[in-house]
Amino acid sequence: MDENRRLFVLSGTVVVIALILLGGYLAFRGNPEHKLTITSVPNDLTLSLDGKQIPANGEIKVKEGRHTLTGERRGFETYTQTVDIEQDSSYKMFLFSNNSEGRAWEKSHPEEELEAEAEAGRRFDEMSRRLEAKYPILQELPYIGPGFTVNQGVSVAHRGDPEYLAFYIKITDSEGKKKALEWLNGHGYHPENLEIIYTE
Repeated sequence: MDENRRLFVLSGTVVVIALILLGGYLAFRGNPEHKLTITSVPNDLTLSLDGKQIPANGEIKVKEGRHTLTGERRGFETYTQTVDIEQDSSYKMFLFSNNSEGRAWEKSHPEEELEAEAEAGRRFDEMSRRLEAKYPILQELPYIGPGFTVNQGVSVAHRGDPEYLAFYIKITDSEGKKKALEWLNGHGYHPENLEIIYTE
C-alpha cells in the first residue's frame, strides 16, 4: 500500500515538474527575439523604439511583434513608422529636411541625400497604391459631369492625415448635386462612405 502511495506521489511530482518546464518553454518560445539591423539618414538622428531610445545605426534584439519606430533630428521632419517583426529584419529610417539647417546637412552629404530622395519616391508610390486601393474613385478623377465636377482634396475630418482624402464636388447648376449623387451611386462609390465637400 505504501509502495503504491509513494509511486503515485512520485508520478504526480514528475507531472507537475514537466508542466512547469513545458509552460516556461512555451512562454519563452511564444515571444522570441529577432535581430533588427537599422540604418538611418541622417546618421546622427535620434531613434526610439516604442518610446525608448536605441542606436540609430547597427543591430539590436527586438521581441517578435508590432513595434513603433520614431526618428527625429533638428532641421528634419519627425517620422514615425509601425513595423511588424517576425524574423531577423533590416530597416532604413529616413528623415527629410524642413529648414535651412536640414538642407545644409543634405548638401554636405550628397550620397545620403540621393538615398533619401529614392526613399521619398518609394514612400510616395506606396502611399498612392494604398489610397487607390482604399478609394477606387481616384481612377476616374478629375471628373466633369453635367452640372458638377468631382476632384480629390485634403480631408477636413482627418486633417493632417495623408491616409484620408476628401472629395470636392463643385455644383454648377441647380440639378448638379442630384446628378453628382446619381453618378457616384451608379459607379458603386457609396457617398455615405466618402467625405464629400460641396462647393459652388
